[in-house]
Amino acid sequence: MWTENWTGWFTEFGGAIPNRPVEDLAFSVARFIQNGGSFMNYYMYHGGTNFDRTSGEFITTSYDYDAPLDEYGLLREPKYSHLKELHKIIKLCEPALVSVDPTINSLGNKQEAHVFKSKTSCAAFLSNYDTSYPAKVMFRGFPYDLPPWSISILPDCKTEYHNTAKIRSPSILMKMVPTSTRLSWESYNEAIPSSGDYGTFARDGLLEQISMTRDKTDYFWYLTDITISSNEGFLKTGEDPLLTICSAGHALHVFVNGQLAGTSYGALSSPKLTFSQRIKLREGVNKLAILSTAVGLPNAGVHYETWNTGVLGPATLNGVNSGAWDMSKWKWSYKIGTKGEAMSLHTTTGSSSVEWTEGSFVAVKQPLTWYKERFPRLTYQMLFPNIHVILMTKSNWLAIIMY
Repeated sequence: MWTENWTGWFTEFGGAIPNRPVEDLAFSVARFIQNGGSFMNYYMYHGGTNFDRTSGEFITTSYDYDAPLDEYGLLREPKYSHLKELHKIIKLCEPALVSVDPTINSLGNKQEAHVFKSKTSCAAFLSNYDTSYPAKVMFRGFPYDLPPWSISILPDCKTEYHNTAKIRSPSILMKMVPTSTRLSWESYNEAIPSSGDYGTFARDGLLEQISMTRDKTDYFWYLTDITISSNEGFLKTGEDPLLTICSAGHALHVFVNGQLAGTSYGALSSPKLTFSQRIKLREGVNKLAILSTAVGLPNAGVHYETWNTGVLGPATLNGVNSGAWDMSKWKWSYKIGTKGEAMSLHTTTGSSSVEWTEGSFVAVKQPLTWYKERFPRLTYQMLFPNIHVILMTKSNWLAIIMY
C-alpha cells in the first residue's frame, strides 16, 4: 500500500509554488502497480485551506499541493483527467493483477515488460526508465513507442490503452478575473507600544514567545529603554551604534523611538534570524520596541513541542564608550499581541472604534498597517506577498494586517 503519493508539495512564504507534472505522478502510480502494489492513496487529491496557525512554520494557508482538485474544488487539467483515465485502465487490468505475480522481461537497456498472465486474463506494463530518450520496443511481435520516463498499459497484453506520458486531456488554466467595481481602501496605523504602557508587564531577561502567547496571537512585543548619556562618543562622531539581536524566529521588526529601524525574516530552511543594523540614538531615553512574529507553529519534526520562538538573545549594542552593552539580561517589558487585534479591527464593531484614513491601498509601505474595504461579494483572488493575517466575516468585511 502506498499511503501518501503527493501530487505536489506545500507552498512556503516567499517561495515558488511547487508543481509536480502529471506525467511523473502517473508514471509513479503505474510503476508501483506493475511491481505488485495494490493500493494507491493520493494524499492531497483535493486541495484545501489551513486556517490560523495550523499550516506549519512558514507555510501558507493554501494547502493546495498542486492537487487534481484545487483549493476551490475546481478541476486542475490535465492532471485530473489524466489520472482518471490511468485508474480506469488499471481497473481493466484487475482480473490479471489479482490472479498472479508478474514476470519481468527486459526489452532493452532501460526498458522492461511486467506481464500478469493467468489462464483467463493477461495484462502488461511496458516501461521506459530512460529520462531523456524515447524507445521503440518489440513485445510479442508488435512494436510500441515509449516516450522517456513512461509506462504503457496493455490490459489485454496487446493494445496500448494508456501511456503515462501521453496527455490526451487539454490543459486548462483557471483564472480569477477582477471585478469592475472600484475599491476604496482605508488604512489605520498600528500603535507602537513603549515599556510601562497599559497592558505591558516587566521581567528580567528575554522571554520565550510561544510560552507567553500560546494560541492568543502571533505577535509578541519586547520593549526596553536605552539611556544615552551626553558624553557618549558616537553623539559627536556621528557613527551610530550597532544593534544586534539574535532571534529564534520567525520575523522581526525593530522600532526606535516609534520609527521603523529595520526588519529581518527567517525561512523554512532556517527559521532563526539575526538583526544587525546601526540605529539612530539620541541623548536621553530612547524607546526600543521589537515585534517578534511567529509565522505559523511547528507541526512536524523531532520533539517540536520543545522548539523555541522569539527573541532569546544575545542582544547587544556595540559602539558605546564601554565598547558593547549586553542587553540580554536587562529588565524588559512585554506586550502580547497588537492593539488592532485587541480592538477586533477585523470586525465591523471593532472597526467603528477607530478613525480610518482614506487612500491608496499601496500608498504607504509600512509594517503594522491595517487596511479595510467593503464589497458585495468576493469574486476574485487577491495575491499579496506580505500578508500574514486575512480575516473575513459573513458581512463581507475584509481586514488585513501587513507585516
